[in-house]
Amino acid sequence: MSPRPKKPAPLDRLYSKCLQNTVVKHKCAVMIQNGIATVEQIRYSERVLAWGCMGIEMFDVSGKRFLVVGASGGIGSAISVALSRANAELCISGTRADALQNVASQCAKSAHVLQCDLLNREEVDTLVDRAAELMSGIDGVVCSAGIVLDKLSLRITDEDWDRVIAINLNAVFKINRSACRAMLKNAGGRIINISSIVGVTGNVGQANYSASKAGIIGMSKSLALEFASRGITVNCVAPGFIDTPMTAPLPEKQKEHILNNIPMGRMGTPEDIASVVLFLASDASSYITGQTIHVNGGMLMC
Repeated sequence: MSPRPKKPAPLDRLYSKCLQNTVVKHKCAVMIQNGIATVEQIRYSERVLAWGCMGIEMFDVSGKRFLVVGASGGIGSAISVALSRANAELCISGTRADALQNVASQCAKSAHVLQCDLLNREEVDTLVDRAAELMSGIDGVVCSAGIVLDKLSLRITDEDWDRVIAINLNAVFKINRSACRAMLKNAGGRIINISSIVGVTGNVGQANYSASKAGIIGMSKSLALEFASRGITVNCVAPGFIDTPMTAPLPEKQKEHILNNIPMGRMGTPEDIASVVLFLASDASSYITGQTIHVNGGMLMC
């Protein structure tokens, strides 16, 4: 009686899928025949390829439906493009229709577009439901919207304070609350809020902005605790100084000072933030909740 064939290991099955291309197989055979590579070397290369394929699968969000709030900003647009390239179905939201259409045109797949004024209570309260209606459900929300009204504390008016808190914190809480309610129907989901390094360190002239971003971190931790048992993860990404239209107006002298305090010696890019958001949106982060991931080139250590 012939021995029963050994069942291939999961990794073997994975790289067999990766190497179904007959051209690749032929080239490997020729390399072995001509003594260019040994069988062991080819197998090692196959395993490296397999791990690469596994990595791609881990960060794939195919079939997931995401709402990106603040999608027309520098960071929000990069997040939208990254999620679309990872095969998510998207609904992108912002205040400017032309800017949103421009972002939608950069996405790998067509995206639903929703205008929303974050100072309009009715529009904020219904945003998640409108997105869920367009996508027949919702699996994740990324809140990237925010404004700055920088002034020294003694010059911040009540209106300055209220406007920043209303957009950067109040609206984000309401959207998170609506998202949690909607995701309970799915028995799980992802919420990713964009905070800031100044939510931890504070910053001269940004008492209102710093307070709003610190509030996001505390709020996210509370929601993470409340909804962890229901399969909903809530995390923050805290960018350092990122090269976006929001930071572009900074004087060159101030930028130079900032760079001197970044160990990596450069400002971040929107893509640096988008890659972390993609990780938190994917199954690769399924055991992470209530965390703030700092993306600042080491600036927080200084």
